[in-house]
Amino acid sequence: MLAVYSVSEISKYIKGLIESDDFLAGVWIKGEISNFTLHSSGHMYFSLKDESGRLRCVMFRSANLRLGFMPSDGMSVFAYGAIGMYERSGDIQLYVEDMMPSGTGSLYLAFLQLKEKLDKEGLFSPSRKRELPEFPKVVAVVTSPTGAAVRDVITVIKRRAPGVTVLAVPASVQGDDAPLSIVKALDLVNRAGFIDVVIVGRGGGSIEELMAFNDERVARAIASCKVPVISAVGHETDFTIADFVADKRAATPSAAAEMAVPDTGELAKTVFQLSLRLSGIIRTQVSDNKGKLRMQVRSHVLRFPMELTRYHRQRLSLAVDRLYAFTTGAVSVKREDFKALAGRLDGLSPLRTLSRGYGFIRRLPDMTVVRSVGQVTPEEDLEVVLQDGRFTATVKSVEGEEESAGGKG
Repeated sequence: MLAVYSVSEISKYIKGLIESDDFLAGVWIKGEISNFTLHSSGHMYFSLKDESGRLRCVMFRSANLRLGFMPSDGMSVFAYGAIGMYERSGDIQLYVEDMMPSGTGSLYLAFLQLKEKLDKEGLFSPSRKRELPEFPKVVAVVTSPTGAAVRDVITVIKRRAPGVTVLAVPASVQGDDAPLSIVKALDLVNRAGFIDVVIVGRGGGSIEELMAFNDERVARAIASCKVPVISAVGHETDFTIADFVADKRAATPSAAAEMAVPDTGELAKTVFQLSLRLSGIIRTQVSDNKGKLRMQVRSHVLRFPMELTRYHRQRLSLAVDRLYAFTTGAVSVKREDFKALAGRLDGLSPLRTLSRGYGFIRRLPDMTVVRSVGQVTPEEDLEVVLQDGRFTATVKSVEGEEESAGGKG
């Protein structure tokens, strides 16, 4: 059966093929700008063309804010980005992430290549960035000893924090020997062991003049530095590899100095204001508590403290009386019950029976009580117990009731 597809299905299929191609995910393209339009949204729309081809391009506002120039028709440029497809129109286009005039040459391309390499290694990762110490004691400045940068840093630090020591570590910041010089200076900082933060930088300049701070050796030295590093290279619009690797980036050396140390004058003002607020709060609390204390002192409870216990003393006295009466009554009842029980026990006592002229007999020598004549035999010795004593008797004869009755008959 013949398969029929919709336009959108085919567009999605082609888009998927393009986006799955790693080669097209990031490419540099050289061409001439044509049909350039800067939209009110800030996005740039244009085409790149050469002798035999044309490619639509879009550079969104978030990307083109970093451009150091304004593109225009007829300008020859290098553009970097990903090839994609806009499904609605079916156009293949380049989503531009970076762009530079082709006349910039190999220096900028080398910068971009190193930037991409170090970024993939994680040297730019925010997770490895360190916070600056709040109150450093020693700040090192790695820069040219004769340039304006070191003077600017010293001036700003001495104005903001006169007690901070500024240690100038001289290094060449321009020329072929500059990268190695900066690396050696950072090594001295590492070996010093007493430095709290280091500023690495110089004044602004062209891309050629700033290339020492785009050197891989300098980038790795900054990354391996034992103390936090502030990069202060160039002016507001100049970015170098050192800026991306450092813990903090400042637009100028003076800005780096302000970032490195607190303004002790402002801190003193803040402390003074806080002390005034604290004193005011304490005075207010003391005044309020004095008022509360005066009210408490004048209160009826504190003036007549025994009245607070009078009611409880009365309740306790009544409770004691009730307890005494209850225990007295209970003891009296128990005493009468004891007397009655003692009387009953006395009536049941065998001694009471003996007092009425009775006695009991026990066999000798096992002292068994004799309850029947069948328990005794003639000539047997018995013990007779009376109320006032006991005596021994010998059985002369034994006669039961049946025998007695028969004899009488």
